[in-house]
Amino acid sequence: MYGLAATFADAFALLATFDHRAVEIVILSLRVSGSAVILGTLIGLPLGACLAVGRFPGHSAALVVVNGLMGAPSVVVGVVVYLVLSRSGPLGGLGMLYTPAAMVVAQTLLVVPLMAAITRQIIDDSWQRYAEEFRAMRFTWLQSVTTLLYDCRHSLLVAVLAGLGRAMSEVGAVMIVGGNIDHATRVMTTAIALETSKGDLPLAIALGIVLVAVILILNAVAFAMRAWAMRRYG
Repeated sequence: MYGLAATFADAFALLATFDHRAVEIVILSLRVSGSAVILGTLIGLPLGACLAVGRFPGHSAALVVVNGLMGAPSVVVGVVVYLVLSRSGPLGGLGMLYTPAAMVVAQTLLVVPLMAAITRQIIDDSWQRYAEEFRAMRFTWLQSVTTLLYDCRHSLLVAVLAGLGRAMSEVGAVMIVGGNIDHATRVMTTAIALETSKGDLPLAIALGIVLVAVILILNAVAFAMRAWAMRRYG
């Protein structure tokens, strides 16, 4: 019990003194996951809205693919990105392997299906209510999609937060394409796994506390924003 208490005390001491290793890892994690979520938002939300509104050949198959990819194993995504970005791969000339950019690509591929599936469900519910009105106003398919995305923007925070949680908690893919290189591609999740295996539990616990705190703070902010929007706009 004393050893556990001492470990937590050392972890909080690292946080209180802004340990340079922890700060560097946290900043890189936020950069990588933030970039992936931004790209996922730009791709996943319009994709989900298009799947909700559009009716085209292969629509059902597209839904099955998107829903299936929600649970894609991260290591499989990591291997695919590795093969594409490796020196013998089609994009090997870009030299992206073992860089934060490769990690952003892998995380983006993981969050897009999740964000698209959640968005499709949210937009589909609104589409069922407003479809007849949009047709009466002769809205085009694109106008319907953009209008619904704007109208559901506060509810779509759920999709963004789900993507952020998926990105920040990911280990396998970023380990494969990033290499967990110190001062280069080491993020919170990969550092926690490494430091735990090395026996450096204070740093691992400190990073775990930060990871959980970031997720909780962002969820609290999103909840407050949605509550404010509901009070103001109804």
